[in-house]
Amino acid sequence: MKVLIIGSGGREHALAWKLAQSDLVRHIYVAPGNAGTHWPAHNGFCRTENVPIQPSDLMGLRHFALEKSIDLTVVGPEAPLAEGVVDLFERDGLPIFGPTHQAAQLEASKAFAKAFMVEQHIPTAAYATFTDYHEAMAYLATLEAPEGLVVKASGLAAGKGVIICDDVAVAQEAVHAIMQDRAFGTAGDAVLIEERLSGPELSLLAFCDGQTAVPLLPARDHKRIFDHDQGPNTGGMGAFAPVPNVDMALIETVRAQVLQPTVDGMLRRGTPFKGILYAGIMLTPHGLRVLEFNCRFGDPETQVLLPLLENDLATVLMACIDGHLDRHPIHMKQAACATVVMASPGYPGHYPVGLPIVGIEEANRLANVMVFHAGTAENNGDVVTHGGRVLTVSGVGEDLSAALDAAYAGVQQISFEGAHYRTDIGGR
Repeated sequence: MKVLIIGSGGREHALAWKLAQSDLVRHIYVAPGNAGTHWPAHNGFCRTENVPIQPSDLMGLRHFALEKSIDLTVVGPEAPLAEGVVDLFERDGLPIFGPTHQAAQLEASKAFAKAFMVEQHIPTAAYATFTDYHEAMAYLATLEAPEGLVVKASGLAAGKGVIICDDVAVAQEAVHAIMQDRAFGTAGDAVLIEERLSGPELSLLAFCDGQTAVPLLPARDHKRIFDHDQGPNTGGMGAFAPVPNVDMALIETVRAQVLQPTVDGMLRRGTPFKGILYAGIMLTPHGLRVLEFNCRFGDPETQVLLPLLENDLATVLMACIDGHLDRHPIHMKQAACATVVMASPGYPGHYPVGLPIVGIEEANRLANVMVFHAGTAENNGDVVTHGGRVLTVSGVGEDLSAALDAAYAGVQQISFEGAHYRTDIGGR
């Protein structure tokens, strides 16, 4: 089997790493990949190589898949899904893992997702949607909101389009930034204003084949840039799985109240959902609430879930595409995994690139440590920074404490100028 992975981040490196362990896979291409996503066949791993095609070049990806007779394409980032890469590939009979353009609206449009949740009786926060700036501001003027509000850009904003507001005045500033200053571009053409919920969060990802949703272990990520959840939101600064105090009964509740009703509802609409359904959940004093849906593997959640997955990933992905997921029970290791993101100085704002990185090989030689490249590139044989989130260092252990010890031991081996990471992943 020849596999094409679309994307260039830590998630895509983790997908390549896991798929390379499959007896079914003999060659992996990553478009465009990074400094960690190419290696010769060795130690039982198949060959992996990068190809210079951007995720936005849908026709180029299609041409490559046809030319190379690709047997399975896996879509990493959300933008190609929203743009219809799955529809394009399916028209040519190319097997591809991910939802169609219509099904991907669950992530591409928060306004669509909220309306869908209300329609399907899926628990979520109270909200209002606006496409007119003055109407949004007039609505805010009617609120007191002592618990605060959440303002969201409806479209795709690389995980940064959510602003937590302590009061109405801050919410007004957020709406102005999104709709007038265009802080997130066209993602802010529509804005959601939601009640602010409180409680612990968890992420639950599920494999879906259009009819069935099968969850993995629950994970928890850390979005804020600084320790103790301070500073602006990022794409994610670290994650761990499983989540303490989240038992199988709660996972089943999320499956029954959120994941399966979503798959059922999309099927009834004539837009069956195949791929990964990612539900961001808050456990409020009044019960669980869905914060958002994503339609692909999370980043950095993928870097803690795949090291714990016992199944052959290629087999599971093909079962989702073929509609036979019910024949392949998902098995997870009785262990824990944590990952720590090492970011460039200045991220999530402006940051430099081209900074030399040392210590990756030393970290990878540690027991139970895996370094997944994210924003990296090669320069004359050296690995250098090439993005905001540069590396995700994962550790596996018998429990969360051991997994964190392994991950941070790996981090201590690696350095580049101005490297920044949180020191409290898993601390809550």
